[in-house]
Amino acid sequence: MSGTAVPARPGVPEYCCQPFAGKSGEYCLLIPVINEGRRILAELARAQAAGVHRLCDVILCDGGSADGSMEPGRLAGLGVNTLLTKIGPGKQGAQLRMGFDFALARGYAGILTIDGNNKDSIEDVPRFIEKLRAGYGLVQGSRFIKGGRAVNTPPGRYWAVRLIHAPVISLAARHWFTDTTNAYRAYSRAYLTHPAVQPLREVFVGYELLAYLSVRATRLGFLACEVPVTRAYPKGEAPPTKIKGLRGNAGLLRVLFAALAGQYDPARPSGGGERG
Repeated sequence: MSGTAVPARPGVPEYCCQPFAGKSGEYCLLIPVINEGRRILAELARAQAAGVHRLCDVILCDGGSADGSMEPGRLAGLGVNTLLTKIGPGKQGAQLRMGFDFALARGYAGILTIDGNNKDSIEDVPRFIEKLRAGYGLVQGSRFIKGGRAVNTPPGRYWAVRLIHAPVISLAARHWFTDTTNAYRAYSRAYLTHPAVQPLREVFVGYELLAYLSVRATRLGFLACEVPVTRAYPKGEAPPTKIKGLRGNAGLLRVLFAALAGQYDPARPSGGGERG
């Protein structure tokens, strides 16, 4: 593995950093991936065709893919700015912590996230950037609001989001959200660096960080909104998802109710954050 090794420290896993270009703007798009193969390559090709790489720096947060999709030359040719490869333990939450660590250190004013399985309308990145520039701390993509599209959503997933996940997250956030399992989002630097947020903690291993960041923003007084996006599941194929079976869904519910109970809130703020 080439690149620069970044040693582990509290809240941040060890990772390798391979930049293909320098910082080029105010915003970046983090894409956590692991063995997404042709799906991530197709997504990156769509992003490049839509000019996403000219609006924000595209940064891949790889969990250790072994399918050949992370070949540096190909990624650079598809407009990827930087490849981060997690070496330390953890799942999606650790990949995001790695990405947040890199992005905040690089000085981005806002950070977007999107799944790397080619389900989401990456062409809608400008909607998120527009809201960040307008002063929002949290921007949630939603397929369920006017202008959004839910394509081939598995019925079980649809009703779980609409009847359980979104209402519980909305209750915890004291703000109505409609598509809370959707990782297509944006966060302001001011929100992520607020001393009462502290996203770089080892408690965020899997999906905990997404749930936590959904409920914390409005509780701290940051503006939050939704923007319409499309989430399309492939027709006639098994849904590309890391949440599988009863065990996976039970784990998601545990995370959901832990966020509602405030179990991921910092014990007490520590100084040095920004607010705006």
